[in-house]
Amino acid sequence: MSDESHEPLKRLFFALSCAAEPRRAIAQWRSALQLRSGRPVPVENFHLTLMFLGAVGVAQIADLCTAAANVRVPGVPLRVVLDRLDVWRKHGVLVLVPQEAPQELLRLVYALEQAMLPFGFEDAPKEFRPHLTLMRDYRLPVPESESPPEFILRADRFTLFESHKGHYRALAEWPLLSQDQKKAPGGA
Repeated sequence: MSDESHEPLKRLFFALSCAAEPRRAIAQWRSALQLRSGRPVPVENFHLTLMFLGAVGVAQIADLCTAAANVRVPGVPLRVVLDRLDVWRKHGVLVLVPQEAPQELLRLVYALEQAMLPFGFEDAPKEFRPHLTLMRDYRLPVPESESPPEFILRADRFTLFESHKGHYRALAEWPLLSQDQKKAPGGA
């Protein structure tokens, strides 16, 4: 991948989508916090990032999708309980996080990271920290809440998203139950 090419770039990331019902519930809960700092993430953008890729050449997207299609998936839908509110000061974000990340989620992220290695997406290896971002440019302590968070994010697929001017668009998605598990025996 040449940095000097003038190939169009897209800002990409893999994520689990947040369905309409939990999105509404999380948005209502966030409103009840009456936050006076930061910029709220648009409700339609709620998601749980699996892997951020950054600027990717358009010509590479088909190969990325092929690699993602070959990722060893958990074989079950994922269930992530977002039950803790936290502030990540370095990034200036208010986030919902799970007290404990499901092992299937961690295995999926690891498999995805391995699949993306040939494309050079291993900048600085970071520990995966599952989260759903509520606010950006947030600089205050963790706010008090009348009711503790307990939102369940369920996913039966993972998605490649494009981020463009604050809007996210799904480019491709893959089921978390492999074709092998749905029908005939096959290689893993």
